[in-house]
Amino acid sequence: MNPNIARKILIDTDTASDDAVALIMALRSPDVSVQAITVVAGNVSVEQGTRNALYTVELCGASVPVFSGAAAPLIRPLEDASWFHGRDGLGDQGYQPKTRVPEDVLAVDAIVRTVEANPGIEIITLGPLTNLALALRRRPDLASSIGRCVVMGGAPCCEGNVTPSSEYNFWVDPEAARIVLRSRLPIELVGWQLSRGAAVVSGREIEEILALKTRFGEFAIRSNETAAKAYLTQTGEEGIALPDPTAMAILLDPSLSLVASAHYMDVQVDSGITRGMSVIDKLGVAEDARNRSVWSDVLEHGRKHTVIWEMDISGWKQALLRALR
Repeated sequence: MNPNIARKILIDTDTASDDAVALIMALRSPDVSVQAITVVAGNVSVEQGTRNALYTVELCGASVPVFSGAAAPLIRPLEDASWFHGRDGLGDQGYQPKTRVPEDVLAVDAIVRTVEANPGIEIITLGPLTNLALALRRRPDLASSIGRCVVMGGAPCCEGNVTPSSEYNFWVDPEAARIVLRSRLPIELVGWQLSRGAAVVSGREIEEILALKTRFGEFAIRSNETAAKAYLTQTGEEGIALPDPTAMAILLDPSLSLVASAHYMDVQVDSGITRGMSVIDKLGVAEDARNRSVWSDVLEHGRKHTVIWEMDISGWKQALLRALR
């Protein structure tokens, strides 16, 4: 790979406060060229998420096209996360795009066209997997043209953030998550737990970001104030947790992944109590005789995907600061 050539990426997002910070990281990175931003319903409605993406693109002075996509999960009504991110997803601070409008092309068409035009492109998903699932339904062969697919989602072998067992992106549209995880995509799964603990942006680090006195740092902190309060109520942890930016950091710099391993994985769609649960074959027992009938679709049609278990916390914090300067 020529280090002087920016890698091409496509971002699929349900743009709320942490998504917007992830967009800033990508749009301001010299290492990647964002070919398209596609928006899906999730944290907020697809219309609001599209407005939020357009605002963030304007903030960065970028000209990347933004495409509006699926307005609801594949077979379920949308259950948004306004309780966490605010009604508008950006902490209800009144952020609105001034001039930019979405493209006339739908997100699924944009994904197919962008991948076809850029074989080997990298995709990162920051929200429910509805758009990507619809693209794969239409074109299952699309997976072979995608060089890397970083998925922010799931709670591999740990508690969830919206139910005891499930992370929001997988829970809100588990059928879409199942389609994507059972595909041939080269997935790197960044679970929500990587943004917790030492990865949380602390009070001292918040002050350090605000001290930069940039529009990016100001926006990143102010738009996440509502989320920080919700996170404290949810977990008892103070600070700003940024699941989507941690995933973006790993996309931008794969060396930030310190411990990772490949496993078969699937998503629970049938049970109410474990809806959206990410099931990881960590011990490699899916192919055992007692399990083959249950795991047959994954074994026959899918592939092992990479789960990232630990990340370089210091490197992640440095990447965030660089993006917000």
